[in-house]
Amino acid sequence: MKTKTQQVLAGVVGLAYSLLTAALALLCTEWIQRGTLENLWVKYIQYHEEAFLAAGILLWLVYGLVFSLTRWHPLAVLVTGCVGCIPATVTFFKLQLRSEPFFPWDLAQVSEAADVAGAAGLTMQNSMTMTLLIFAMLIYVAFWIPVPKRRWYWRVPGTVLFAAAAAALVGGVFLDSERSQSELRVTPDMWNQARYYRNYGVITAFLTNIQTLQIQQPANYSANSIAELVQTTQKKAKFRKNLFEGSYGSQSKDQQTVSQPDILYIMDESFWDATELEAYGVKFDRELTPNLTRLRGQAAYGKAYSPSFGGGTCDVEFEALTGYSKEFLPAGSKPYQQHITSHMQSLPNYLKTTQGYQTAAIHGYYKRFWSRITAYPNLGLDRFVGLEDMQDPEKKRYEIWKNGLVTDAEMARQIEALYEQMLAENDAPVFLHAVTMQNHTSYTKNNYDDESRVKVLSAPEGIDEETLGALEDFATGVWEADAMLGQLTDYYQKSDRPVILVFWGDHYNPIGSNLSVYTATGYASNDSQDPALHGMPLLIWSNYWQQPVEFGTVGAYEIGPVVSELYGLDRPDFFEYLTQQMQTAYRSRTLGVTIETDGTPTTNDLSDAQQVWFSNHWLWQYDLMFGKEYSLGDAAYRSANQSAAR
Repeated sequence: MKTKTQQVLAGVVGLAYSLLTAALALLCTEWIQRGTLENLWVKYIQYHEEAFLAAGILLWLVYGLVFSLTRWHPLAVLVTGCVGCIPATVTFFKLQLRSEPFFPWDLAQVSEAADVAGAAGLTMQNSMTMTLLIFAMLIYVAFWIPVPKRRWYWRVPGTVLFAAAAAALVGGVFLDSERSQSELRVTPDMWNQARYYRNYGVITAFLTNIQTLQIQQPANYSANSIAELVQTTQKKAKFRKNLFEGSYGSQSKDQQTVSQPDILYIMDESFWDATELEAYGVKFDRELTPNLTRLRGQAAYGKAYSPSFGGGTCDVEFEALTGYSKEFLPAGSKPYQQHITSHMQSLPNYLKTTQGYQTAAIHGYYKRFWSRITAYPNLGLDRFVGLEDMQDPEKKRYEIWKNGLVTDAEMARQIEALYEQMLAENDAPVFLHAVTMQNHTSYTKNNYDDESRVKVLSAPEGIDEETLGALEDFATGVWEADAMLGQLTDYYQKSDRPVILVFWGDHYNPIGSNLSVYTATGYASNDSQDPALHGMPLLIWSNYWQQPVEFGTVGAYEIGPVVSELYGLDRPDFFEYLTQQMQTAYRSRTLGVTIETDGTPTTNDLSDAQQVWFSNHWLWQYDLMFGKEYSLGDAAYRSANQSAAR
């Protein structure tokens, strides 16, 4: 039997070891997420010591809870290390792929993340290898830590105490916005989450982000405030001039003979006009976008300001399909998975319910990705063709994606086939939304053979050979996407039905070594929030009106309103509000960047007048996404709208 002194000594040694483990777990967590320990104390911990101390205490409480339950130090060491280091590892890799850290809502996206990570060629970093060695040693030593003997009824109070303390710390501090800001001195930084995680550490940043899952109702939300907003919008609509001179919609109503054209949305993965790099010293062996260049002379053209960089395709299509801005939602959240869990007003739902359209979507990947299989029906897309529905589709880029990716040429064929099938079954107007996959990150020249791959003939210094190879891979995808655009417009030009085709890219990506393609050329800064890395080409073409209109930069959430304005289409009152906002206040407000009415990007605070438009946008969006849908009109209309969705 151990003496009382031995029991006390065992307890002291165990306590000391638990504190050491928690401290090392915190240190390794930050080492992994940053890739280095350089300046960790000087630039971060000493300025935010409360946030790091709270994270360390939580790790120690985790150790204590596991040890109290199991009386086994090795398991307590393992669990403590996992609690800190696994989120840090995910954060490191997610920053490489998408320039954003690990968010609480990512837990609902595990399968999607596994698919991307498995295909992206991620490799272990030195910090991860060293952490594994450190914890292997800690676990080994833990086997030799003496354990004081305690009967089960003496262990219960300790277990309850550790559990209660951990719950109080998480629920009472980390998840309480007032206390986290006062006691941990955490300042919310939703615009730059990578900086937020660096400043406060992975654990504190991750837990305090949970606060943002709760959507706050606007203070002035009521049936009366919405009715007043709708009435004001309707009155202004009667007197305002069309925003786009020279467009079909700017003609007199007598001249407008098309009211229900077929509408095709084509969102091309990672597409941006890489020929823009030629003004910065990059020379390719061919013209990358001949069709885009040609079509600019016979279509409406501009840029859509994307809310994403390096990923988050679903955020861009969410904005384009709804008119709802991600600006009002938690940074990093995924509306398809968190909010579109039941019927929601959207462009497809509006067209189907009030205009009699038949609706469909097609994607070159699996339906479950980003929960499209559940989100699409709630947005009013009645038919959905995914990769699993395609018979032996053409694929390329097997080097990174072991099963290959459906080509854009194949997507054009699939789109045409689906369109013809819909017309064969029903002569109602068509709304078809397509999302491609061929040019998805990551990039390496080995994805294409030498004969077919676009070559970089020359480039500025500072871009290594591997990155140049990645640029060739990306540029080849752009070239083939442009060919798809030409194929589709040629096909619909021959149609005897009026057709509008809307083509745009979803987001920029890192190409090769971080952002070196952009920084070495001077195309953009070393900041993924740079406006130069968010303006995606947006072409709006039709087979019945081919006068060029340049509309500048608009928000991705403005794509629907822009299309309806260009072609004089019936639109929901919400789209009319957004059009008036573009005309009067600003063209876009995304990621804290405002595109002014003259096209100038700025990060300045909104003016008082702009703030009114911005606040009313959120008021209306809240009503349609989370509220009572007062803006849809009378109860009978809302009931019919809901029934149509079901």
